[in-house]
Amino acid sequence: MNPTQLQKSEYASFYQPYIDALDENINLIDELEISLHKTIHFIQDIPMDKFDYRYAEGKWTIKEIIQHIIDAERVFTYRALRFSRNDKTALPGFDENAYADAVNPSANKRHLKDLLTELTMVRHSTIALFKSFTPEDFLKIGIASEREMSVRALGFIIIGHQNHHMKIFRERYL
Repeated sequence: MNPTQLQKSEYASFYQPYIDALDENINLIDELEISLHKTIHFIQDIPMDKFDYRYAEGKWTIKEIIQHIIDAERVFTYRALRFSRNDKTALPGFDENAYADAVNPSANKRHLKDLLTELTMVRHSTIALFKSFTPEDFLKIGIASEREMSVRALGFIIIGHQNHHMKIFRERYL
């Protein structure tokens, strides 16, 4: 399954930049694995003095963004689980800034190794869940943030969200 199979009705338009951040030839499950390894290696090559850097007042540090990627993946994966299990309960959006305000002071104090371990564990859990889905599960639709979303769109959004932040690291932090 690749992102060209997605219909625009499977995700909210505000996720389009994440879908646009994907190579159209990727396979969802393979890319969940590949993108994790690319991200870990990329982050490990960042000079240590850059981890506390903010490119503008009020912007997050690299460690804060890593924590944000972890948190967002957990939220997206939870949505995929609920939708795949035919849960029709409309799920609220999540306030990424409220999450950041709650965790960012501690994220900056964490060892990079611990953040990367958590990122890896979360991704491995995501991969295991997505591997368990049947072809029919991937097409299931639920409601989050008052918009319809498919299970497969959530998988691609996880990857695109991570790619989006890796691009920001390259352009604004390094």
